[in-house]
Amino acid sequence: MAEITQRDGAWTFDGESVRIVPGRDKSVHLVRQALGELTVPLEALAGVAYEPGRKSGRLRLRLRPGADPLAQATGGKLPDAADPYQLSVDADRTGVAEYLVDEVRQALLLDQVPSGPSDRYLLPGPPVPLSATAGDATASFDGERIRLEWNWKTEESKKSGGPRTIPLEDLAEVEWFPAAGLENGFLRFTVAKATATAAPKYDPHAVVLYGFRKDPLMALVAAAVTARLPHPFAPPEPADAPPVPTPAPTPALDAAPAERTETEGDGDADHDALLRRLRELGDLHRSGVLTEEEFTTAKQAVLRRFSRH
Repeated sequence: MAEITQRDGAWTFDGESVRIVPGRDKSVHLVRQALGELTVPLEALAGVAYEPGRKSGRLRLRLRPGADPLAQATGGKLPDAADPYQLSVDADRTGVAEYLVDEVRQALLLDQVPSGPSDRYLLPGPPVPLSATAGDATASFDGERIRLEWNWKTEESKKSGGPRTIPLEDLAEVEWFPAAGLENGFLRFTVAKATATAAPKYDPHAVVLYGFRKDPLMALVAAAVTARLPHPFAPPEPADAPPVPTPAPTPALDAAPAERTETEGDGDADHDALLRRLRELGDLHRSGVLTEEEFTTAKQAVLRRFSRH
């Protein structure tokens, strides 16, 4: 097991998933506080990195495209402070951060996790019901309907139509863009069969974002809705086609030798990788990077993987 605790929060890797717990400091971003604890399964990861800096470094998880509704909805545009998949690391904890990176990379290699797109969401997205207030509206989502309620900053022509309720089945797309420079951002819900789209300022299906601290909370609404829309990388529904004849069964004796050879080859590779990992842990322990407790815990995690393989 690898674990690191900083002011922004704590990350723990147990060989199967990365558990992310946000810090309790008042400076921790509202988005991280609202999301709460996250469990990122190993199969959702495309990679992990530690980026050193002069005063502090940064741990960063890279998720597979399509694995997480939040990452899908925001497209990498969340501010660093709001991104739950980043962790600021003090300079004196560099060794622990690098050890966690090494552990995750070894697990990705041993489990042969692909880095390409996922055809389903591997994280559930923000829980519902939820509500966020920012820009010119309050947006709420209960899992079935989106409701937009306007405030005093709303353009009069948009406000005059009253609050807007959008059933999920009427929705074609959700977009979230943060404010940048002099340009406002927006959260837009595109309704299916819409003939035209007005600017967010006048669009009764959009929230204007002015670049204030609470703006990223609207990304949570976007993510919760995204999690319940058709997945962008899901395989297409099979078209109607005549049944494919079932081929004659191959005698079991012909298939058995090839199957045994492939399995044995994979087992040898995993066995060698696990032995190398045990030697590396011993080196880290002897050099002082790992404490006795950290070394024992990590060794037990590797041995558990060894027994599975």
